[in-house]
Amino acid sequence: MHPVLRQYLTHFSALNEEEIREIAENIPIQDFKKGAILLKEGEIADKCYFVLKGCVRQYHCVDDEEKTTAFFTEKQAVVSFASYSQRMPSKHYWSCVEDSTLIIGSLDHEQEMYRKFPKLAAITRALVEQDFGKTQEDFATFITSSPEERYLNLLESRPELLHRAPQHQIASYLGVTPESLSRIRKRLIVKK
Repeated sequence: MHPVLRQYLTHFSALNEEEIREIAENIPIQDFKKGAILLKEGEIADKCYFVLKGCVRQYHCVDDEEKTTAFFTEKQAVVSFASYSQRMPSKHYWSCVEDSTLIIGSLDHEQEMYRKFPKLAAITRALVEQDFGKTQEDFATFITSSPEERYLNLLESRPELLHRAPQHQIASYLGVTPESLSRIRKRLIVKK
């Protein structure tokens, strides 16, 4: 049983010790090296992931330039709902920013786990709703913020990303060039 998975599952009071053990023993986990591509644009996402350790980046290629749209770190799901559940070609890529340990899910395995462990379906639904709500709030904040405010928000909400992802990926995620990100950082240092 993977220790990080076991620790994570203990946070759900609906599960007893035996259920935690059985679930953990039935969930596939795989290690991926930094740079591993999990999904390419145009592919059907037949898998979803959950980050136990590491960082996964979602990006689009626009005019041969990578545009980062998300970072997924510990205790976050990596799923493309349109591609995964509706079998539509993906419009983005997923790649590992660092060596990562991920839970791997598939629709068939997911349904089998829900049949075996009915409580798991309710837990998953609650987590998806919570994640969706947070994504909506984050998107609204992003759209209404200046680049400097976006950087400050990232600094406050996910400061570890600044040390885990390359500056050009962080800049892309914030919607600025690496040079603009450097200027924002310098301005903030001067303000202190």
